[in-house]
Amino acid sequence: MGIFDRLRSAGQTVANGTGVRTETSEQDATRLIEEGHALEAEGKLDEAMQRYLEAIRLAPNPARAHLNLGNVLLLKGDLPGALDAFRTAIKFKPDYAGAYYNIGNALMGNDQLDEAVASYRRALEIQPEYAEVHCALGVALKELGQLDGAVESFQKALEIDPDMVEVKLNQGSLLLSQGRYLEAWPKYEARYDQSYTARQSIPPNLPFPKWQGEPLAGKSIVVWPEQGFGDEIQFARYFPMLKALKVTCLTLVCKPPLRALLEQVEGVDVMIPISEAASLPFHDYWTFPMSLPQHFSTTLETIPAKLPYLSAPPEKLNLWRNRLPTSGLKVGLVWKGNMTPNPHRSLPDLSTLAPLWSVPGVTFISLQKGPGEEEAATPPAGQPILHLGSDILDFADTASIVTQLDLVICIDTAIAHLAGALNKPCWMLLPAIGVDWRWLHERTDSPWYPGVMRLFRQTKSGGWSATIGELTRALETWVEEHKNTT
Repeated sequence: MGIFDRLRSAGQTVANGTGVRTETSEQDATRLIEEGHALEAEGKLDEAMQRYLEAIRLAPNPARAHLNLGNVLLLKGDLPGALDAFRTAIKFKPDYAGAYYNIGNALMGNDQLDEAVASYRRALEIQPEYAEVHCALGVALKELGQLDGAVESFQKALEIDPDMVEVKLNQGSLLLSQGRYLEAWPKYEARYDQSYTARQSIPPNLPFPKWQGEPLAGKSIVVWPEQGFGDEIQFARYFPMLKALKVTCLTLVCKPPLRALLEQVEGVDVMIPISEAASLPFHDYWTFPMSLPQHFSTTLETIPAKLPYLSAPPEKLNLWRNRLPTSGLKVGLVWKGNMTPNPHRSLPDLSTLAPLWSVPGVTFISLQKGPGEEEAATPPAGQPILHLGSDILDFADTASIVTQLDLVICIDTAIAHLAGALNKPCWMLLPAIGVDWRWLHERTDSPWYPGVMRLFRQTKSGGWSATIGELTRALETWVEEHKNTT
């Protein structure tokens, strides 16, 4: 995934050079830029580049064309080339706020946060009422831990453009990360606004309304899946609470890998695979699972955190018991997640965890699926691991394995939520950049999974050695405490 894609997935916009002059050459250059835009939208990047290069040749002042050339180079993953193009645009137009904005976006996508902040501030010196830049500055300041500055930037963006959805969502996420839940939940509803191009929560096209908190006694409701597997696992805790509002029928539309697991949840009356949702009968309401905390006025103190709220299907426990070691301490590992929403939530490779193998008395079991799975099949020298990931078919399988482990060590992925929901001790590695709101700031525990979740935070972006060292020492202590209990 390229740098530019990462910015788009985070809701970042970019400045595109537009505008028309009366001179023939400028008109021709503008036409070429517009053609380039169309080709870029179709994914024809090389052809778009040719249009922009031709516009550069024709335009009396080619600043706009250089800006658009930089955008394409970012899409192609050429950061140095993109930065050079943006800076060339500034040479032709020193007060080009859009170019400084795009430089900031490129630098932030490359984790150069301080430099990105400086570029955003320069853009705002030129154009103080640039809402998109205030929003981007807020995101960068949040990642740098300058939370007051981030709040101020988001507020300024909303003063300029009260309807800017990505600002509302970023503001909501920031408030959630601060534990200010009652303020945050309404703003977090912006995640599925139709004008938000990077939304991951897509409202279903159903002939009945979204639940807005109306009385549910005697009513039926559909819970519609959204975002990742981990999100659905985390918020399944609300299903019994929803049913307790005297709902006559609670229907859960479910992604196939979660079906056998979530049908164990108390309160679910009907389970329908999302592939069969077209035949969904009429209900009174539908809701997203991540909208439920708002309706139940959830605060840090009132999180429904009774564990476990999930269980493994009994028929699968014996199947996996026969695959696991019969003695010793069993520790499950997951070191890579889905790179698309957040590339920081993965370790470089399995060898990053090599220090853990210095701890005696532990058998490591790979729960890795997808990226990184092949590493467990042929692990690095000195890192023997029981590879089960390739044989896991769904989350019910994973739950059956995790239930029989002593500990799970993982990055921020669905397995962390699964382990927590099963009341299984879980140690999670968190990156320095891109930490999700639900893990709050600085805490080493999680109120969502009390007593079982322990957080190990990366001290600085790009380096895991200090964090893995801390993790290894903790594992040594844990083994010492448990060696007489196995």
